[in-house]
Amino acid sequence: MSIKPVVASYCTTFLKPEMRHIYRQVTALTRFDTFIVCKERRCEEEFPFPDVEVHPKVRSNFVRRFWLKYIRKEPPIVYRGEYGVLNRILERRQADLMHVYFGHTGVHLLPFLQRWPCPAVVSFHGMDVQPREDRPGYLENLKALLQAIPLVMARSESLKDRLMELGCPEEKIRLNRTGIPMDQFPLVEREAPADGAWRLVQACRLIEKKGLDLTLDVFAKFAQAHPGAHLTIAGEGPLLEDLKSQAAALGVADRVEFAGFLSPDALRDLYHQSHVFIHPSRLTADQNQEGVPNSMLEAMATGLLVLATLHGGIPEAVKDGLTGYLVPENDGDALLARLNELTADTSLWKQMGAAAAADVRENFEHGAQVRKLEAIYQEALELWKAQAKQA
Repeated sequence: MSIKPVVASYCTTFLKPEMRHIYRQVTALTRFDTFIVCKERRCEEEFPFPDVEVHPKVRSNFVRRFWLKYIRKEPPIVYRGEYGVLNRILERRQADLMHVYFGHTGVHLLPFLQRWPCPAVVSFHGMDVQPREDRPGYLENLKALLQAIPLVMARSESLKDRLMELGCPEEKIRLNRTGIPMDQFPLVEREAPADGAWRLVQACRLIEKKGLDLTLDVFAKFAQAHPGAHLTIAGEGPLLEDLKSQAAALGVADRVEFAGFLSPDALRDLYHQSHVFIHPSRLTADQNQEGVPNSMLEAMATGLLVLATLHGGIPEAVKDGLTGYLVPENDGDALLARLNELTADTSLWKQMGAAAAADVRENFEHGAQVRKLEAIYQEALELWKAQAKQA
């Protein structure tokens, strides 16, 4: 009986509700065994996993800490004791490889990764490539991380381009797309509402880059001609109260539902009851950008066409004019024009929905993406062994 290689999957918090894609990955591995290393465990009932190492908080000796910090000039991960704790966990578990979620965590772990005698891969998902003015030296450390590890994973071509701008060699970058379990988001046949009661949905964190304020503006104008129309915004985040106030000011508070964070089953049911998925993402002033939104792929799997923007990795998931429409960022007039076009031509609306479901099954099927992930793990191990022989 062959022994599988062991991957330590490092995620600072296992798991926040919006990190379901990580849970799907770690529970689907077949060629590798994995255990979780985290500092905090959350949502345990929603994300059960049998093998989680919660990183204990360390009480370091004052004299030793002073010596390491001021005499040896070691980084915080060392003088605070985190380095030693993590090293003992990985030694005890005989880990062959570490997968770090995400780029900012990789920066934090950089001193460890530079010294650990095994390979690590880091996956980038979007906000982890933006500058961080509140963390001096972050960008320099991010660039050092990209040089230190054998392989870097990006969930979209746009993130790949950004990583290359930061100095990552192209030959190190592997696309690691989010996989969607199609059986959990089955295709359903929809009919256009005869009374004009179109149901729009956006599912995401309630943050600036999701363009939710633009969604509300467009919906308010659309609702003037379609008084039976309804918008559901599913998700949680810091903009909730601002968005509620905006909906009230626009006069559509009674036609906009803020559903909060939904379970996969409830989200699936919401998609099944909806007609259009809207998601006008934008690049923020601090360079926060999307990869490929998971909710968009899930919605497409059920047969929802997408109205979105030419932003980040979205054009890699939505084929403009085939599976949805893409407009420039912040262009509400163009978004409204496309929405009016689709709802006026119900045969086009239905055709695009069917195309969306077919396309996402071809390009984002969960099992295929997990196999690609395991191939990246294997490649990282082989690269590391080859480098060790040359040393």
